[in-house]
Amino acid sequence: MSNERIWLSSPHMGGSELKYVKEAFDTNWIAPLGPNVDNFEKELGEYLTVDHVAALSSGTAAIHLALIILGVKPGDEVIAQSFTFCGTTNPILYLGATPVLVDSEKDTWNLDPILLEEAILDRIKKGKKPKAVIMVHLYGMPARIKELLEVCNRYDIPLIEDAAEALGSVIDGRQAGSFGHFGILSFNGNKIITTSGGGALVSNNREWIDRSRFLATQARDDAPHYEHTEVGYNYRMSNILAGVGRGQLEVLDNHILKRREVNAYYRKHLNLGRLYFQSEISRLDLSNYWLTSIKIEPELLGVSREDIRIELWKSNIETRPLWKPMHLQPLYKDCPYYGHGVSDELFLKGLCLPSGSNLTLVDLERVVIGFNKAINQL
Repeated sequence: MSNERIWLSSPHMGGSELKYVKEAFDTNWIAPLGPNVDNFEKELGEYLTVDHVAALSSGTAAIHLALIILGVKPGDEVIAQSFTFCGTTNPILYLGATPVLVDSEKDTWNLDPILLEEAILDRIKKGKKPKAVIMVHLYGMPARIKELLEVCNRYDIPLIEDAAEALGSVIDGRQAGSFGHFGILSFNGNKIITTSGGGALVSNNREWIDRSRFLATQARDDAPHYEHTEVGYNYRMSNILAGVGRGQLEVLDNHILKRREVNAYYRKHLNLGRLYFQSEISRLDLSNYWLTSIKIEPELLGVSREDIRIELWKSNIETRPLWKPMHLQPLYKDCPYYGHGVSDELFLKGLCLPSGSNLTLVDLERVVIGFNKAINQL
């Protein structure tokens, strides 16, 4: 049996990417903007059924711009899901604002609507009404987005929907990323589709997306020379990378199908009655299962998450602990936090398994063999 590295989630090209990149070279559109960018934005909007899309350099840049457009300033507070990657929360710090971190609920592992409302009421009581809320569809799993929107609308607070990991996930027939005042996408190299590095900001508000494009191109004023009256950023996606994205978008549905097959394989062959898989909570939800994620109970398996991770690494199989919550990170230790320890436990016990759409049956068999070996010999 081959001992080649099995990656957690590696890029998977579909074939047309090179065609669009070649068009860019042939027409000399080797620039930050161009036809591929325009078409990628149009095609993304059609896929998501969202009116306006700005293709950007990263999902983090998209969150940063969304917060600017919503008027977040130094001294403001922004509520954010604690159980996430720092790219969700760091833009709050960029603006000199304070992240208010809120825990997850047990079912989807995403932002808890009950705790969200408690946090909002407490911040208002303290004289600090949050300027925005950022939630995340973690690992592609649909959150309780309708409940979260109800809470935000009740207090007139805009919701930023971080769907960086959830492109193609569906909630009640509607695409993740299309519910919030803003939606955020990422096309990093390990995402379900990639532009090598990139992201997007989406909204049904044309004015907001037009402004995001202005800010993302160094806020250059309309003048024959370079004129700037406010701070801008170099956040636009290049025409080359957008060409890669166009080719990737053509195979997105196939990638989702494959990742769901990978998830089903693990459930069948690893479900020893002692593992908890992150799962959809409604028949109307569909996760893209960007990553298949499990929670390991040491008292049931006799081994810890870390025992299994290390043993699989010895077999050249990459896995990853679940995100370390932001409220446990040194950078965020002084931020307000509302929670009951759900994400703390998930971090200690959770593991992401190899989930790429390019995994073969032999790869999956190796993961299962390595997993069982780790359990039986420790």
